Amino acid sequence: MEKLIANLAQKKSAVIVVDVQNDYCHPDGAIAKIGSDVSAVKTMMPQLHSLLASAREHGVPVIFLQTNHEKATDSEVWVSRFADGVNPICHTGSWGAEFYEVAPLPNETVVKKHRYSGFIHTRLASVLQTMRIETLIMTGVSTNLCVESTARDGFMLDYRIVLVKDACAAFTQAEHEMTLKTVDTYFGMVADTKQIMSFWQQQGAQAPQLVTT
Repeated sequence: MEKLIANLAQKKSAVIVVDVQNDYCHPDGAIAKIGSDVSAVKTMMPQLHSLLASAREHGVPVIFLQTNHEKATDSEVWVSRFADGVNPICHTGSWGAEFYEVAPLPNETVVKKHRYSGFIHTRLASVLQTMRIETLIMTGVSTNLCVESTARDGFMLDYRIVLVKDACAAFTQAEHEMTLKTVDTYFGMVADTKQIMSFWQQQGAQAPQLVTT
């Protein structure tokens, strides 16, 4: 708990919700259709909902990262990870790109991204600087790709990183556990939702923090 306090106490934090979208999370989404197991998403969603409710109650900003892919951003290198060279995931304006069982409030920021990391070619850094954020509380999918990539870049840009292990999901448990170990060793720390919500409760209710849109 001491490490968590060091990362949250007297630090302005934001909850970062990464790619909780139909194509990554829904049983009928693109990831499930190509054979990945999305069942871990269902397990983590109650904890994510609880964390978001607590963050909003205690005035902690919530920022949503939303993947959007289209011809303008699907470079030859980027789509080379698909055997047929066609990207089936999160096409701009599609059902697959819509949020899955979460919804930003009108005053919450959505940052659209086109790569694994939320910092690459996006306005995330500008938003965080404007809000004077110091600690990123990382949630979402998948743990070992977009969540980890964003966490790594955030750490190297001098943000404190708290990865919420029960509010993230990967498509295998091994991949999930691998990222937990990596982040906890090299890029910040790992905590669970109960620890974070307990900290906020002990701090008491606060006035809502500035949120830009």
